[in-house]
Amino acid sequence: MNIFRSLLGKVWQDTNAAEVVKISTGELFLVRPGNIRSSRECIYPDAMATIRRVPSLEHNFQLVIARVYEDGDQELLDDTDENEPEKTFLISEELEFRTGEMEGEPTLVWRDLDGDVDEVYEFKATGTNEPTRAFFETCMYQAMFERKYRRGGDTATDAELQEFIWHPPVKKGKGKATSRSKAKSKDETSLNDPMQSLSVKEPAPQRQPTSPPRKAPVSPPKPPVQPKKAAAASVFPVIAEAEAQLYLWDLQEEGFMKQADVVARIVHRPNAGFEYLLTASNEDGQLLMHKITSDMNQRWSHKMQSLTWNYLSENRQSSWCVRIEDAEAFEGFGNAFTRVLWETLHQYPWDKMKADEQAYVTSSNTEDVEMEDGEEDSEDEEDQVEDVLEDKSEDGSEEDEPQPDEDDLPQPLTKGERNSQLMVGYKGDRSYVVRGNKIGVFSYSGENQVKYNATISNLATPKGKEFKPKKVMLHDQDTKMVVMNPAEPNSLFSMDIERGKIVEEWKVHDSITVDHIAPDTKFAQTTREQTLVGASHNALFRIDPRVSGNKMVDSQLKQYVSKNKFSDVATTASGQLAVASEKGDIRLFDSIGKNAKTALPPLGDPILGVDVTANGRYLIATTKTYLLLIDTLIGEGRYTGSLGFDRSFPASAKPIPKRLQLRSEHVVYMGNEVSFTPARFNAGEGQEESAIVTSTGQYVIMWDFKKVKKGQLDKYEIKKYEDLVVQDNFKFGDDKEIIIALQNNVLAVNKRNLLKPSRVSLAPGGHSSRSRSGIVNTPY
Repeated sequence: MNIFRSLLGKVWQDTNAAEVVKISTGELFLVRPGNIRSSRECIYPDAMATIRRVPSLEHNFQLVIARVYEDGDQELLDDTDENEPEKTFLISEELEFRTGEMEGEPTLVWRDLDGDVDEVYEFKATGTNEPTRAFFETCMYQAMFERKYRRGGDTATDAELQEFIWHPPVKKGKGKATSRSKAKSKDETSLNDPMQSLSVKEPAPQRQPTSPPRKAPVSPPKPPVQPKKAAAASVFPVIAEAEAQLYLWDLQEEGFMKQADVVARIVHRPNAGFEYLLTASNEDGQLLMHKITSDMNQRWSHKMQSLTWNYLSENRQSSWCVRIEDAEAFEGFGNAFTRVLWETLHQYPWDKMKADEQAYVTSSNTEDVEMEDGEEDSEDEEDQVEDVLEDKSEDGSEEDEPQPDEDDLPQPLTKGERNSQLMVGYKGDRSYVVRGNKIGVFSYSGENQVKYNATISNLATPKGKEFKPKKVMLHDQDTKMVVMNPAEPNSLFSMDIERGKIVEEWKVHDSITVDHIAPDTKFAQTTREQTLVGASHNALFRIDPRVSGNKMVDSQLKQYVSKNKFSDVATTASGQLAVASEKGDIRLFDSIGKNAKTALPPLGDPILGVDVTANGRYLIATTKTYLLLIDTLIGEGRYTGSLGFDRSFPASAKPIPKRLQLRSEHVVYMGNEVSFTPARFNAGEGQEESAIVTSTGQYVIMWDFKKVKKGQLDKYEIKKYEDLVVQDNFKFGDDKEIIIALQNNVLAVNKRNLLKPSRVSLAPGGHSSRSRSGIVNTPY
């Protein structure tokens, strides 16, 4: 390898060069030894192999095999998953990389980590001379070295690189085999076991397993930190640690108060699967130990170099913060936290994820949110002045607004039933609220008033069997309502709203269930469009109630073999589709029946709902503890300026997702854990989206979309009610009035009446934000 030293030094030290080395001609094969029919399949008949640096991930490289096209051939291929232009593989020991020979030509061979254990990729380097092949091989070993030891691969000696040369498995006993590449060290343990509450005592030492089932997927433990005073040692394997300052939010002082100088650690609980803990220790011992989960509501501030999070103990919230002064240590600690959290959610090693997907997940923590409240910026002050002027221009005050007439209030319903769903129509300012097997009809009468109109009672199939709707959707210019019956998952039911009766059953398919529905386009409900979109757990399809027999359009069906666990679907004004899943991934389609143009990898948390702007530029996905805002505009590469619905993002330039979260100190005042309802943009034909609304517990929360797009992710407003919020949405065509369904009430509120979060506006038992005039007491 010494013959390449001078050349390697020049190539490796140029960090501005994305590509390290390339083999320009070859063929890519997928080899399946156990498959008799097609043991060697040619994936790319013409291809090139490149070692490329991973953007934003230091010390990481990827092996890229790109398809090479003849002039004009690429335009003839559909831009689908099967015709992806390149395949990328994170370079690590797990690839079990080695070289070989095929028909007198040198080959590069590595494991297919997504396939069976004996499946491999083989790149035939056609016409490549021996020095070029050897140089490429050496670069592969240097990339493995750099990833493992976090220092320049060009500094590795030949003896150190020998560690990464793969050796065939050595047979032992009756057919059992072991491989050097699968050997585990004592600090490479995986875990899974319930975590106990906050503790200030050192847990009893546990013996390390001699043969752990998996490799710990984060970087090797760093040398122990030497704090100003020796901190108590960790009895668990340490993944990352840093000197830090520990803070706790003080309710009386309304600020983070310093508790101690500590060593913050991310540790691995042995014999417990994928379980990791965040701990803080000083010379007096261990001060806290919190299990790392997404319920922590963690937030990173790169400006303050801090991590804040919530901890729920005995139904009481607390907010903690660690500040890490060393920039390099802060970055390393944050990257390790992201990795172990992803593993906790997926129960799968981080190292087996593709490099571009790792970069996508890591980028979701790039937002910068200040730890403490700062002074309002000029734009906020202008907004406050505008709101004051608007308030003064209104006649009367909140307390002086008229009460609803007793005749407008519906009679009590069966005890125990609660409102469960809200639909806001476009026609006649009507809204519909599902309660048991009844639907209440309400109208907006102006001045924040909601008026009760009628009740559609005793919902039943055309055969007379009553049921409680699973989901409902307005249809055909608000003259119909499509209703899902949980007892009939293969059918939809059409209700005539004027008659208040279900008149048709639409059998969709004999074996494919309808779990989710959406309008054909975002505003199709305002037209006579009859078709709609349906989704099962692993299929996307069109439904046409006008066809005879089953209503699924067979030519517009996209079904996956795997269990994708689709959780919601939304459409743009032109009919493009966004499909989310319980796994946390999001697929973007230009139309039904084809493969997704873009597949955004999961951060790990299940997605509860998804919404898109009319033009498809932005989508908002809701998880339990945060909203995920994604810009679908492709910013670089061949398809710059297109949307992810129409073209695929380059592997190295996926969008950077932005998290919208509640600040941990605000959650302390609220008292309960965060559990968001599906977030929605305000919607109206010809209207630009300007706000995002959701709710959690007794609180309605709204983000100013213009501020969010400027990067102000924690600038939200909030309003507390006396009952749990079931669902909320803007009135159609209006970006100011919000219709809200509580468990027992329906009301309207103008967004200017939402308040900036504070101890007064958030704390239980504080000032009630209930507007009497806007409420209809609706146990109808």
